[in-house]
Amino acid sequence: MAEEELNYASVVFKKKNSSRPEVKKEEETVYDQVKVHNDGRTAELVPEKKANSRCFQYQHLACCLGTFCLVLLFGIIAYVIYIATLKPDVTQLEELKHNQTVLITENENLKRDNKNLTQAYTVLDNKVTNLTAENKNLQLKNQQLEMDKKNLTAQLENKETAEMELNISRAQWSYDQYCKINDETNRGCQDGWRRFFQSNSICYAVNNAAPSDQRSWEKAREDCRGKVSDLVVVVNDAEKKNVTENSWPIDGVDHGYWLGLRVEDGKWKWVDGHDLTDVSWIQQHPATEGQCAISFRNGWKSVSCTEKKPWICKKKGLTL
Repeated sequence: MAEEELNYASVVFKKKNSSRPEVKKEEETVYDQVKVHNDGRTAELVPEKKANSRCFQYQHLACCLGTFCLVLLFGIIAYVIYIATLKPDVTQLEELKHNQTVLITENENLKRDNKNLTQAYTVLDNKVTNLTAENKNLQLKNQQLEMDKKNLTAQLENKETAEMELNISRAQWSYDQYCKINDETNRGCQDGWRRFFQSNSICYAVNNAAPSDQRSWEKAREDCRGKVSDLVVVVNDAEKKNVTENSWPIDGVDHGYWLGLRVEDGKWKWVDGHDLTDVSWIQQHPATEGQCAISFRNGWKSVSCTEKKPWICKKKGLTL
């Protein structure tokens, strides 16, 4: 008879439907002795049951594995079919992406071209505006020039009329000055002028001004030029003699009269640009800068051009 087997079990009693949780008390362990009566038949059935249990587990595992493989196979087939059906869509998608990229590039190019054209249009519009303004200004200037031309034409006509009237007046004045002189000796010379020689038409004006009205050489020359003449230029001994004889004293004082002769660049020169050919005509003949020649009854001499003297003018008379 097999030994009796002792089995131990712990039994815990819990109250059901407790309304309030309470602090757990230490669980009480109750031990009891359970005796199991085993016979030989029970011992023989245990291995057989274990074998049947294992076989059932293997069958269940194989069934699960087969089901999993079948599901996996169906999944692979479905994936292959999906990939097969998706490949044309992928190709089409790539083409669409490529087309989209091309369109984006073209759009950017069009935007850039549009920007450039806008800028060019703005520049041209500004140029047109500026040219329009310039054209308007040119039209105004042209109108102003037309008015100026008209005014100048009128002024020119008035000037020609005035010059004609002036020429008539001058002719009348010349007639009154030169042609009405009763003295045949000075015919051809205006009033206040006279001829030293009857053989030519040269007129002389001896300006025997009082000491308070006498002038420097430059001022005396200005007076002669104002009378359409110049300081006397002597061309020969005969003229020198006449000029000297007409250089008479003023109030008993022999001041001397300015001649058109002075020192330039170390030489004695006449106001007409010719050099003095006979330096013996001047008593102190050394040419010194700032010196001018005067004529008095005893001859010629050199003095400072700034001194104040009377003067003699000379010009060509009117030929009748």
